Amino acid sequence: MKIPIFTDDAGWHGAQLKRAFAQRGVEAVFVSLQACVIDLSGDRPQINIPYFNELPKAVFVRGVSGGTLQQVITRLNVLHMLAMQGVVIYNDVKAIERTVDKAMTSFLLKLHGVSTPPTWIAESRTHAESIRQIAAKNNQTLVIKPLFGSQGLGVRKMLAHEPLPVPMQQFVDGVYYFQQLIETLMIAGKDAPHDYRIFVINGKVVAAMKRIGASWVNNVAAGGRCEVAEQNQSMSELALKAAAAVAIDYCGVDIIQAANGDYYVLEVNSIPAWKGLQSVTELNVAQLLVDDFLTKI
Repeated sequence: MKIPIFTDDAGWHGAQLKRAFAQRGVEAVFVSLQACVIDLSGDRPQINIPYFNELPKAVFVRGVSGGTLQQVITRLNVLHMLAMQGVVIYNDVKAIERTVDKAMTSFLLKLHGVSTPPTWIAESRTHAESIRQIAAKNNQTLVIKPLFGSQGLGVRKMLAHEPLPVPMQQFVDGVYYFQQLIETLMIAGKDAPHDYRIFVINGKVVAAMKRIGASWVNNVAAGGRCEVAEQNQSMSELALKAAAAVAIDYCGVDIIQAANGDYYVLEVNSIPAWKGLQSVTELNVAQLLVDDFLTKI
């Protein structure tokens, strides 16, 4: 069997997956979604995938690269069209769409009763300023995030004296996504700002880590360091509820514990990195993913 891994940067994660597939006698080939062609010239629609003379049984999506709106829609359409022709997409393309968009993720979490910080999304600069003023009256510190983004890029606190970003500024791109800052539970002199990454596969929590930030942003890509997390029932149940809310095969759920002890889901990642997680667990995360993937076919 030969399986495409859709990615534009295989890197460490691609190597881990390729090795895990090989352990199960499956050849994995790295393919860019940009290199696929939608051919509608014949009697039946055809999706041409490099290195494949016929459609594979399934594809593993490791990345959907950014681009213009038309380019991104075309790349997602390739996945949708493959799914319509019976190809298993992992993660499901609809789940990827739901989670790459922070506004939709936040909406689905709230809709399904999953604890998540107060969040506001608006295009209007006037409305954004109004949201900010109301938050200030309620002693809420706001965090502004790019609607589409990862690894902590563009995430920053909105300080009281700081002007709003202009609508078309980088990391805003015409939409203001605000979330209330959750101050983490810390033991004086013994702790630092932190959150948790809970890795869920097929409705089960398989691993977890504590991410301790070099600043208030805890992402590993932003300098956070990883420690083994002591899982508890509340955290695990919240992560599973979050995964169910977005109907996803596997994901990384980012959870923060507030100073009052309550837990909140910050984000759900449909194409999560796990290099940091792998450093604090004896489980082979890539093998767990590949084995779950193979059960789908």
